[in-house]
Amino acid sequence: MAEKKCCCRTKKRDEKEVKDLITRLNRIEGQIRGIKGMIEEDAYCVDVLNQVSAARCSLNSFSKVLLASHIKTCVEDDVREGSEEKIDELVELLQKMMK
Repeated sequence: MAEKKCCCRTKKRDEKEVKDLITRLNRIEGQIRGIKGMIEEDAYCVDVLNQVSAARCSLNSFSKVLLASHIKTCVEDDVREGSEEKIDELVELLQKMMK
């Protein structure tokens, strides 16, 4: 089955940004695989939960980096062009993220 894109919008990122984001995601993926392994090996609940907390922090850090990039590029460009569509979108996104 072909991979489905979530929408028609795209964002061109420079090589450094892509590399950084992929590195962070690979690290998070490794953390999740580690948690799975802990469950398979009957690890103590608190140890597993500590690793879950670390993975959550890593994912939050990834989100902050991506959000900062979005604000500095997509939102800023939209505002410069006289539109506020991305500001409204950002407000809605932040409300979802803060639930």
